[in-house]
Amino acid sequence: MPKPSASKAAAETGKTRRFISGVVEGFYGRPWTMEQRTELFQREQKWGLNTYLYAPKDDYKHRMYWRDLYSPEEAEKLVALITAAKKNGVDFIYAISPGLDITFSNPKEVATLKRKLDQVSGFGCSSFSLLFDDIETEMCPADKQAFSSFAHAQVAVTNEVFKHLGQPDTFLFCPTDYCAAFCTPNVSQSAYLHTVGENLLPGIDVLWTGPKVVSHHITVESIVEVSSVLKRAPVIWDNIHANDYDPQRIFMGPYKDRPTDLIPKLRGVLTNPNCEYYPNFVAIHTLATWCRSEGGRVGGQRDVEMSDDEAGSDPCYSPKRALTLALTDWLQEFLSTDQPGGPRLLNPTHLKKESSDEEPMQTDVGDPVYVPGSGDNPLFTAEPLTLDDLQLLSELFYLPYEHGSTARTMLTELDWLKAHREAVGEAETEMTAEWRSRAKCFDVMCVAVFTMFNRLSNAPNRSILYDLYNYICDIKSGVTLARAYVKQLGGQSRPSAQVMTDDPEPWGFRGGLSGEFQRMLPCHGNRDLFRHPPMTSVYSIRPFCPEDKTEIQKIHMEMQRGEAKAPAAALPALISDGLAGGQLSPSPNCGLVLEDERGVCGYALGLTDTTAAALNNQRALPGDFPSLVTMQLHPRVTDPAPARRMIGSLLSLMKTSGSRGVFCELRQGDRRMFDFYSKLGSFTTLKMAGQPQDVIAMGTSL
Repeated sequence: MPKPSASKAAAETGKTRRFISGVVEGFYGRPWTMEQRTELFQREQKWGLNTYLYAPKDDYKHRMYWRDLYSPEEAEKLVALITAAKKNGVDFIYAISPGLDITFSNPKEVATLKRKLDQVSGFGCSSFSLLFDDIETEMCPADKQAFSSFAHAQVAVTNEVFKHLGQPDTFLFCPTDYCAAFCTPNVSQSAYLHTVGENLLPGIDVLWTGPKVVSHHITVESIVEVSSVLKRAPVIWDNIHANDYDPQRIFMGPYKDRPTDLIPKLRGVLTNPNCEYYPNFVAIHTLATWCRSEGGRVGGQRDVEMSDDEAGSDPCYSPKRALTLALTDWLQEFLSTDQPGGPRLLNPTHLKKESSDEEPMQTDVGDPVYVPGSGDNPLFTAEPLTLDDLQLLSELFYLPYEHGSTARTMLTELDWLKAHREAVGEAETEMTAEWRSRAKCFDVMCVAVFTMFNRLSNAPNRSILYDLYNYICDIKSGVTLARAYVKQLGGQSRPSAQVMTDDPEPWGFRGGLSGEFQRMLPCHGNRDLFRHPPMTSVYSIRPFCPEDKTEIQKIHMEMQRGEAKAPAAALPALISDGLAGGQLSPSPNCGLVLEDERGVCGYALGLTDTTAAALNNQRALPGDFPSLVTMQLHPRVTDPAPARRMIGSLLSLMKTSGSRGVFCELRQGDRRMFDFYSKLGSFTTLKMAGQPQDVIAMGTSL
């Protein structure tokens, strides 16, 4: 029997329906805990939001097993949740998604749906939602006979359930075509939306995500258009902070690209944010600021002031200022300890020993802090997290269609440094000075990321950290590699083996089957927020000629500078220094040069008889390895394939020249070439009489 109509009574008394604002838990993935939801209600009350839509896709009885009633244990939890929402002035909307397998024309199915919602109504819930999103649109044979279209079937059941529940004040309907991109042929001509608009009872509100599932912008014009078709103002289900479609992304930028002029055109806005609960502080906080910013709703006063660079945009809302307000509040939560025995800063008051006649219990509470002696290592002290750290965190993990300003700057600078890397090897010029200046600025930004990571890792609130940890580890890894690459280009450090090897550690590349699938597709990378044409180097290998000596010497000297901070003269001498330095000439037909579009970038030289050179360097040749090889690559060569081809070709030439075995010498600092020879599989470490302590010899038979 239908219950008394709440919405009808409200209409008769002229009661104004409040603007719906709040959070929808509607993502795919692990649902939030009861404790997190209760905390959310408290935040909503504090920030002026009024609604929570319960729609977690992985609650089986919300979607997959929607027919099943809740068990007594589950019912107890829902009752507690609904009670907590009411206590904080939050409207708890229970959503159910029967669209996967409901037969709309079967009265028993509709009765089952009513029974389920009656059960939830008995828990104290008075607001409901029927969701028909993300389902197949093909009707079963029985429904095709009963209804002229899929929209008619959905509307008929929704209207019947709405009336059965007594036409509650809040009842939401999510259409299958819930964004403009799904409408055929478009919003204004969509037969589906027109059917919904013309037949859905006026007390039922419609959810809408905007132009797309994840909408970059939502304009007033687009809302006016869909409102005209639906014959009512929609409630925005906003996915701008949703991340359930990509486990490598999380979004902590402000609510933006929705003008506050939308507010009087809408029935409400609900954000469907990140799967991780704690990082949603920014998304929800800034939405609350946006909802308060419409002039007519706050007596014409602005909730936030405009910055100079935002003047002329939205006169009532500044995303930049809203973000600062959110991060300032969030910082306090980061600095509050959520676990006993969590990280703490060293405090001088800890050093005071309390006097007591009683024997203390064996716990860490009140234990004196260890004070190192004059010759001991100093204690590690965790630096406190700052607002600047959180600002950087937000800018690195901003929004789906936009990087934050620092992230954009880092990408721009890395791109410029890579494109102008030829300036580094030249004599000091204006371009060289600019390159080094910009490289220094890039390094400062990298260090800021590492500092942020360390401070976050030691923040007292571990619950927030655990939600963020995978993401900040990932960005730290990427920035570490970028920093090493720039330092290598600038000759500030020896070339990294990780940059050139084809067998890096797992953290040196983006792994996973999904990533490999994407890299094989022709469209890979064309939706990067920072776009730049791909650069593929083409290498050629040719025979050495005497005119190459100057370029080979340049590479040799540059690589020596990278091997140690000490002057080149302080480095242990190698027999091969004579070959690379031009004092010795390679044996006939035993020299190769690697070239790219910018010129010589590597060499491989051989000496079939090393007897005289070894004597000059006070070395005793290993018996089975009479010949010497040396190879080196410029730091800009990061592809190991041409290096393998060049050394393979040189070894073939040496064998043709009569050599039965070759050796090479490396300084211990040249980790890149040591790893390269080791991974060839044929070179092994040798011991040579007279070999300096800091020199490694490796050899292979031919």
